Amino acid sequence: MKKLRIILATLAGKLLIFAGRVAGKKGSYTPGVIAMKIYPDILKHLSRQVREEIVFVCGTNGKTTTNNLLCSLLEASGKKVVCNKVGANMLAGVACSFIESASVFGNLDADYASIECDEASLRHAVKHMRADKVVITNLFRDQLDRYGEIEDTIGLLNEAFDKVGDTTLILNGDDPMSATFGIGRNAVYYGINENCSEDVKETNEGRFCTVCGADIKYNYYHYSQLGDWYCSGCDFKRPYIDYSADNIDLDGKLAFDINGEVRLDLNYRGFYNIYNVLAAYAAYDMLGLKSDNINKVLGAYKPQIGRMEPFMVGGKLTVLNLAKNPAGFNQAIATLAADKRTKDVLIAINDCPSDGMDISWLWDVDFEKLGEVGVKSIYASGERKHDTALRLKYAGFENVETVDITADTLRRIAGGNGEVCYLLVNYTVLFATQNILKTISDKG
Repeated sequence: MKKLRIILATLAGKLLIFAGRVAGKKGSYTPGVIAMKIYPDILKHLSRQVREEIVFVCGTNGKTTTNNLLCSLLEASGKKVVCNKVGANMLAGVACSFIESASVFGNLDADYASIECDEASLRHAVKHMRADKVVITNLFRDQLDRYGEIEDTIGLLNEAFDKVGDTTLILNGDDPMSATFGIGRNAVYYGINENCSEDVKETNEGRFCTVCGADIKYNYYHYSQLGDWYCSGCDFKRPYIDYSADNIDLDGKLAFDINGEVRLDLNYRGFYNIYNVLAAYAAYDMLGLKSDNINKVLGAYKPQIGRMEPFMVGGKLTVLNLAKNPAGFNQAIATLAADKRTKDVLIAINDCPSDGMDISWLWDVDFEKLGEVGVKSIYASGERKHDTALRLKYAGFENVETVDITADTLRRIAGGNGEVCYLLVNYTVLFATQNILKTISDKG
């Protein structure tokens, strides 16, 4: 009877994944829900068959990129990997990734699993599968109506870590919120050892020590609360960095050394990607694996949807980027600032449950800095386009046009006076926008 339920759950999941994709959907959540109703232990059954280790990647920003970079490194080493590459990171989405990799009889042939997991879902996932290693990218304010403040997210992750027992944490040592998890636990840390953002003078997030409540002070910031930090009231401070980035070159690319041993030279956009690469490299190295062609592997990596994703529309570069919280938007704006071309910019905000229905965070974004980066025209869209337009008006933009995202609108924006077009959108705007761009792009 048990074997029959395993087969039925796996088969149903596979059929629903296929049907969803035929219908133009991701097929990465509902099939997992149905499969777990048929056999609640399907994830436990499949994950037990992973021969080596299971790595979870959590955090507010960067977890999809970090997870997929790790998967690329593992696959380039000839390993068979279960990975939820499309970012379906709640329990049912994790189940989908295992079901898709399994045979219809519920047999799994995998050396490793590299699993992106929502911070609130990790405590549920570890009831079904072991967590040999857990990567934390960062903790920022995000979806306040769902997560609450950062301290609430820390509580949810601590609940998960208390359940997993013997695991190794791979933590962002530049983030005082993430470094908290290493207290009394087996942890290694990654971080950036140079001051690359001398114009950043203060942070609005993570301002208080999680140990004693005193102010966190900084020798220097990178962005948000990331930097070389120390507590003003106790001895909690930036830990020893086991995987460090040095000799950083941001002139049109990302080039840096890891521990003075490996030189990476990557055609990526965004300073924040240094952290994503560091985290993936640290996890890969902690698995005891090495690569002689790491630049080739990382250079061949194709970012997931909306990670500075390029399209050509009417002969003009149009860049789609997901930004869903203040830290993400501020880093996107920093990337625009590094691009010296003139720009047309669209900002689109929805307030669906998966976006977070509280959009007060818009006032924590440094939209004022957009006035310094050569913006020729600016547009607001999404269900909260009027709120976004108001925020942009207070940031100093007098002529913000509110629009709906259609093929004609995107063609018009891309055809503006700027040399390049940037579309900064939050989660539920992303996929519809990408689908339209695919149809109107010069290669569409």
